[in-house]
Amino acid sequence: MKIADSTTAGLDGQTIVDLTRRHTLFEWSAQGAVDPIPVAGAKGCWFWTPEGKRFLDFNSQLMCVNIGHGHERVVRAIQRQVETLAYANPFMATEPRARLGQKLAEITPGDIDTFFFTNGGAEANENAVKLARQFTGRHKILSFYRSYHGATAGAMILTGDPRRWASEPGMAGVVHLLNPYHGIQRGWDTTEKALADLEETIQLEGAQTIAAFILEPVVGTNGVLVPPDGYLQGVREICTKHGILMIADEVMSGFGRTGEWFAVDNWRVVPDLLTMAKGLTSAYVPLGAVGMRHAIAEHFRDKVFFGGLTYNSHPLACATALATLQVYEEDGLIQNARRMGGIMKGLMDGLASRHAIVGATRAIGLFGIVELVKNRSSMEPLAPFNGTSEPMKRLGKFFREEGLYTFVRWNTFFTNPPLSISEEELRHGFGIIERGLSMLKNAEC
Repeated sequence: MKIADSTTAGLDGQTIVDLTRRHTLFEWSAQGAVDPIPVAGAKGCWFWTPEGKRFLDFNSQLMCVNIGHGHERVVRAIQRQVETLAYANPFMATEPRARLGQKLAEITPGDIDTFFFTNGGAEANENAVKLARQFTGRHKILSFYRSYHGATAGAMILTGDPRRWASEPGMAGVVHLLNPYHGIQRGWDTTEKALADLEETIQLEGAQTIAAFILEPVVGTNGVLVPPDGYLQGVREICTKHGILMIADEVMSGFGRTGEWFAVDNWRVVPDLLTMAKGLTSAYVPLGAVGMRHAIAEHFRDKVFFGGLTYNSHPLACATALATLQVYEEDGLIQNARRMGGIMKGLMDGLASRHAIVGATRAIGLFGIVELVKNRSSMEPLAPFNGTSEPMKRLGKFFREEGLYTFVRWNTFFTNPPLSISEEELRHGFGIIERGLSMLKNAEC
């Protein structure tokens, strides 16, 4: 298909969709089945199509636009940095790089004070593995089955969920173990059992062979699994006992999403390595990072770190991150996440009390999920593992028609709005959800 004008300015929504489908590849999809929303602009918690249809962004896009869309102070910071210095290679030192490292050292837990910058979360996790292996001299990495750590080659194998399957065998040395949560029908293990299972896995694999245990402190797309009190503290103790590095993947849960700077802060746990991206710049510009404790950084003072990226410490991205962190603080967004998170929990409880298909809800801060079941007697999920169903498809279609954007995955849907959301906007979103669940109930009658 040829068009006379190569620019995209002024294209209608259907043309944007047609050209995008013709010339680009969509992720995690059979290309004939994709039906993307054409997006022309966004502001705050809303985005819209070229024709003006508005959507409440109830998922912060990919759980990343934490400060909301189009924040003027961040936009101005990007403009100023482009005008001053758009790029310098990573063997050079720039002011944005210097200031961002200093600022991150202030807000990250414990003695994490040194950072290796990447292009995003997957590369942060890959480099965390490199650091752990080079620091310990060991090769195995433990990871949960219910996890997602990114789509690059190594991070995909760290991932436990079914998205891993097509990439296997992949990177060697990754050992997956069961999460404390075993699905809506079996529920949660006790903390004691979960920690005992971790100890047994370490015993069977050989502690002396294990470099690190990578985990999402609050599991993201695999269920917003909020660990019981004592669990992360127990993991920290076990890792320390065996000389295994604890890697906290905070790519999704970091930067206020859980009502603290980082999810581990809810349990006062200091990991050895902490990976981040998404909310670091609120996705205005790509950037990820690995934070490391002081002893790990000192190890590489006289030893080569074998890793590198052309866009490591990109000045435009570092300047964007600095402006974003300033917005979190000056606009009180982390406090707002706690306040709105309390309201959201109440709204979720209301859904459960009125709709028998709500089998479980989980949330911490503005990080939430609703699990749907066929009935509460069997607690059978409304869609199978790694699949969908007609009711879930209808619900996703209803949300889109009503102008609510969020992830509908398997038998769940997510409630992860920007941290800047107001109570009015939050209640508006839950009003659509309420109507959607009623629609499903009426359709079954």
